[in-house]
Amino acid sequence: MLDAYRSHVAEREAEGIPALPLDAEQTAQLVELIKNPPAGEEEFVLDLLTNRVPPGVDEASYVKASFLADVANGNTAVDLISPVKATFLLGTMLGGYNVQPLISLLDSTNPAVAEEAVKALSKTLLVYEAFHDVAEKAANNAYAKQVLESWANAEWFKAKPKMPETITVTVFKVDGETNTDDLSPATAAWSRPDIPLHAKEMLAARMDDVPGIIDELKAKGHPVAYVGDVVGTGSSRKSAMNSVMWWFGDDIPYVPNKRQGGVVLGGKIAPIFFNTAEDSGSLPIECDVSSMNMGDVVTIHPYEGKVTNEAGETISTFELAPDTMPDEVRAGGRVPLIIGRGLTDKARRVLDLSPSDEFIRPQDKSQADHGYTLAQKMVGKACGIEGVRPGMFCEPHMTTVGSQDTTGAMTRDEMKELACLGFSSDLVMQSFCHTAAYPKPVDIKLQHTLPDFMTSRGGVALRPGDGVIHSWLNRLLLPDTVGTGGDSHTRFPIGISFPAGSGLVAFGAALGVMPLNMPESVLVRFKGKMQPGITLRDLVNAIPYAAIQNGLLTVEKKGKINCFNGRVLEIEGLEHLKVEQAFELSDASAERSANGCVVKLGAEPIIEYLKSNMALIDWMVENGYQDARTLLRRRDEMQKWIDNPELLEADADAQYAEVIEIDLNEIKEPIVACPNDPDDVKLMSEVVDTKIDEVFIGSCMTNIGHYRAAGKVLESMGSVPTRLWIAPPTKMDERQLIEEGYYSTYGKVGARTEMPGCSLCMGNQARVADGATVFSTSTRNFPNRLGNGANVFLGSAELAAVCAAMGRIPTVAEYMENVAMLDTMADDVYRYLQFDEMADYEVESPKTLAEIGVAVA
Repeated sequence: MLDAYRSHVAEREAEGIPALPLDAEQTAQLVELIKNPPAGEEEFVLDLLTNRVPPGVDEASYVKASFLADVANGNTAVDLISPVKATFLLGTMLGGYNVQPLISLLDSTNPAVAEEAVKALSKTLLVYEAFHDVAEKAANNAYAKQVLESWANAEWFKAKPKMPETITVTVFKVDGETNTDDLSPATAAWSRPDIPLHAKEMLAARMDDVPGIIDELKAKGHPVAYVGDVVGTGSSRKSAMNSVMWWFGDDIPYVPNKRQGGVVLGGKIAPIFFNTAEDSGSLPIECDVSSMNMGDVVTIHPYEGKVTNEAGETISTFELAPDTMPDEVRAGGRVPLIIGRGLTDKARRVLDLSPSDEFIRPQDKSQADHGYTLAQKMVGKACGIEGVRPGMFCEPHMTTVGSQDTTGAMTRDEMKELACLGFSSDLVMQSFCHTAAYPKPVDIKLQHTLPDFMTSRGGVALRPGDGVIHSWLNRLLLPDTVGTGGDSHTRFPIGISFPAGSGLVAFGAALGVMPLNMPESVLVRFKGKMQPGITLRDLVNAIPYAAIQNGLLTVEKKGKINCFNGRVLEIEGLEHLKVEQAFELSDASAERSANGCVVKLGAEPIIEYLKSNMALIDWMVENGYQDARTLLRRRDEMQKWIDNPELLEADADAQYAEVIEIDLNEIKEPIVACPNDPDDVKLMSEVVDTKIDEVFIGSCMTNIGHYRAAGKVLESMGSVPTRLWIAPPTKMDERQLIEEGYYSTYGKVGARTEMPGCSLCMGNQARVADGATVFSTSTRNFPNRLGNGANVFLGSAELAAVCAAMGRIPTVAEYMENVAMLDTMADDVYRYLQFDEMADYEVESPKTLAEIGVAVA
């Protein structure tokens, strides 16, 4: 075992990275070696057990905790580890499998062991329901009473150093915009759970020898801060922040291959990235960085809100936000702060003490008496109050949580570290939409192991080939509820979601709540009537178009203006839309860097949607999808809402940061996003005749109506002069399109049809040709995302089909001529999957919860 491990260490060292953490099999072998260590290996094997086994509820940590508990209790005697040392080592495992052994050791007849158990538990935050075991034991056990009092006195917090008054750093500057694909490329998504290996990909497409540059900067003797004009736009990848922390953060004692902390300075920091940074113990600050350059040494004064240069001159000012940031940095992140603060509060309640004054408490400073927006009411409902004001800290209940496969392994690992053995969120769904079509061996392994991990905790696991997470998750939503997901496009068409990195997604799933500083809202109000040939995708692009016209959005990255950044986008005036159509609007709020989105809809389309989805759930249960109990509980909640269909509405006197009005009567031609920025929107007539090499019709921005419309445009064509890709969002869409004959049309024109899923959109699977000019229906067009050097336009499926047929962007007249027939057949073309009316999804005897059995423990 040691020879194999040392060989692995050498292989990894050659790549400049540490060895992987030990797995359960290696840990079991290590335990046997510790019992009878080879001569001269004593220190080495003890170090492996101490520092190279993952904490929490990993399989390896179970082996470690079981062994240490036996030693601590005196059941197993080993020369290398005394009972007291074993108890100490149990205390380094954060929570999970070590908690019950430590609680039992409070009864040890060895006072030194019991005292060490007190020290260990006093700094262990992830105790969950085991808290009650300690509280009960405290009635007649002095050691348990000490633990309870330590938690109540926040000794776990006070033992940590405060955030410094000044922080001197060397600047690592990346000019322009840094998106999460720069920091965590989709092409290397398979390596994301292996943080050190994946970190080698950071900025590899932007600059040469990133490690060498960082080493040179560190040689100046200060920590290095990541600095950029715009930082962290795009996907909700914690892997992006993991890479930043790997290069600029600090090791975490007893936790292998993971770091925390570091400083991020940005003119604009995307909200999901900002939240992921603060969750991880980093210090993210939005400030003017124009006077900072690569290699500069600057001093941050976090309490004074300024940055000074080596001459002591102030070069930037800022307001530290949120107010709790000093506590978050001190605690090692927002997540441990919330868990620890909650543990302290709970202990103080048991001891009949007033709340602790050790923490900076979030406060509502608004003093407002005007009404609430729709988003503020939805979040308020999830918190059990009428509404939540902008800037107010809250912890809304997470009714629905989504996880996809390129971040799912990280979410799993975060759940293990949170010692999660069961979900507190009502419904957690895992998909395999990003890797199913072209899986690597590591993807196949994940597809075999992750479903059991999720379903054993009460989650719902989709199957490879089922399709895009959002198209499925949306069908399991409840109106006016709040959720999150580990993908930036988790943007609920009913209710509201706040997408997050894998750490916060794991937190939301495990604890059933999510920390949130309520953002302001921007209202987009549509009026008028949609004109012939205009699609919902044109309305999506009309939002940034109108914002640019109003001076509320700029394309230029330096000094970028973006009124949507970090705010909730609220959309009114399209109440007649179907829910599937509403998602096209909410989904695109990710490209606005909005924190979330709500679309005001009428009750009728929502009831129709829920009835369809109840039938789909019955079909899923009948076909063996797990966890069946979770699915049936959600079906029953849908029926409960249908029986009393009440929808929240914004108050008439609600206030918004900005209000943008868009007159549908004035949109008379398609609007497209131009290469390579989803904010760079123009009228189609401004880019007419641009040669198109490849066309992609797919992604979560599409539904079955788009594929029918594209098929109608293409059906009279011969072979198209472009490379045409078609990837429906779900297997249900694919099946229906095949039955209706559309796949015959796609084949006739030479289209390449892909497995339902994300396909080209993320860029981690198939890719377009290098340097190609592409017209795509996908979500975003960041540089190199769909292909190396590709220039990508974004627009509707209808326009995509015309571009595919003509090999260029058409004139307005040509486009209108090719799509004119769609207006006359709209009811048939834009007809959505109504599963309760489809014989293929009929279940004769739908199951009840009582027939399934007891809920997950």
